[in-house]
Amino acid sequence: MKAMILNTYGENSVFESYEQAKPDVRAGHVLIKVAASSVNTVDTMIKLMGSDLPLSPALPAILGMDFAGVVDAVGEGVENVQVGDEVYGCAGGLADLQGALAEYMLADANLVALKPKNLSMREAAALPLVGITAYEGLMRAQIQAGQKVLVHGGSGGVGHVALQLANYFGAEVYATGGGDNQLALIEKLGAKAINYQTESVADYVEQYTQGAGFDLVYDSVGGVNMLNSFEAAALNGHVASTVSMVELDLTLAHFKGLSLHVVFMLIPMLHNYKRQDHADTLTSLTKIVEAGGLTPVLDENRYGFDQVNEAYARLTSGKGMGKVVVEI
Repeated sequence: MKAMILNTYGENSVFESYEQAKPDVRAGHVLIKVAASSVNTVDTMIKLMGSDLPLSPALPAILGMDFAGVVDAVGEGVENVQVGDEVYGCAGGLADLQGALAEYMLADANLVALKPKNLSMREAAALPLVGITAYEGLMRAQIQAGQKVLVHGGSGGVGHVALQLANYFGAEVYATGGGDNQLALIEKLGAKAINYQTESVADYVEQYTQGAGFDLVYDSVGGVNMLNSFEAAALNGHVASTVSMVELDLTLAHFKGLSLHVVFMLIPMLHNYKRQDHADTLTSLTKIVEAGGLTPVLDENRYGFDQVNEAYARLTSGKGMGKVVVEI
């Protein structure tokens, strides 16, 4: 099979095309003929940082966590999918798990689910990592119909999914963005757009919650922005964060009695821990997509298998909007 491989990590590393043996299927796994793989920020971090990031695979490496494709072979004990099924998931590209930037990928069946019938392979490949991340954060923060929910980074990969899911679950949704295109996308996806560059937290908390704060804040920006989340949250509110590697004073969170939920969706892959939860979440996302409650937003540019380097450059440039996907 053909695979796009990294032989070095770092700023000047490039993906190169190689031929190598197709993986053999084994018990509990499925062999997938990959049709598309999306590029996530964590993928670009692995490419840049290599061994400085504990989850990076050994070189030579095949990256690519997200995939959509067709089941080519099924191992012993697999019951949730069968040969010929169109599936999607987030199942490799880190540690000792081969990624999706190859014609074939071996994946743990507990990380795979039937893809939404109303999405193309390109669209489906955009969803797994961001979809699972958004869904997990909202579930752990106990989202309920009628709540006021704020999503920081509402036009981003995780954010644009989180705000749609919050809408689907019956919340009143607000989201922050910084430019005209971002704000327009947020409104199009069904949330009230807040320009964080021109509106202070105190101002929009007063305007949209009469000073009470938001019941749930989903922070896909993270870092020091977490302080904005604490300020925006209601008393005994919930804050879900996807970027929590930061030193912060938790005094405000303490005096407001906030619950903080740190979402790191790679745990099942890295530690072989509750992997079935990912298949279950993907199955739930499939139902929501097929019901019209969630649509992935894709970057305007399309990339073929020989354009992986360009796809990674597109994401790191910050110039795109929507998920960057490589078609294989």
